[in-house]
Amino acid sequence: MNTEKRIDLGLKEAGAGCACCATASTPGNAGAATGAVTSDVQVTGMTCEHCVSSVTEELLAIDGVEGVSVDLKAGGASRVTIRSSTPIAPAIVEAAVEEAGYAVTGRSV
Repeated sequence: MNTEKRIDLGLKEAGAGCACCATASTPGNAGAATGAVTSDVQVTGMTCEHCVSSVTEELLAIDGVEGVSVDLKAGGASRVTIRSSTPIAPAIVEAAVEEAGYAVTGRSV
C-alpha cells in the first residue's frame, strides 16, 4: 500500500460518530458557558441521529440557547439537555421540538 500520497477523507476517530451525525456535538454545543442555565426535557419519537440533528437544529435557533445534547432512546423518551444563557420558557422549547416533528413529554429537574 502506498502511504506517501494519503488523501484526507475528513473521517473522525473511531467512536466519534459519522460526519452527518456530528451536529449533536458541534463546537457550538461543546462546553457549557459560565453561568449557563441547564434544563432537561423528555422527547418522544426520535429514532436515529437524523432525528437528533433535527431537534438540535430547532433548539439552537432559539435566542439564548448555547448548546444541546441528546441521550437518544430510539422508540422511547430521549433526554434532551439544553444549555442557555437565561432560562427558556417551556412553551418555546415545546414549539421548537414540535417544529422538528417530535413531542415533549415531560421536563426533568
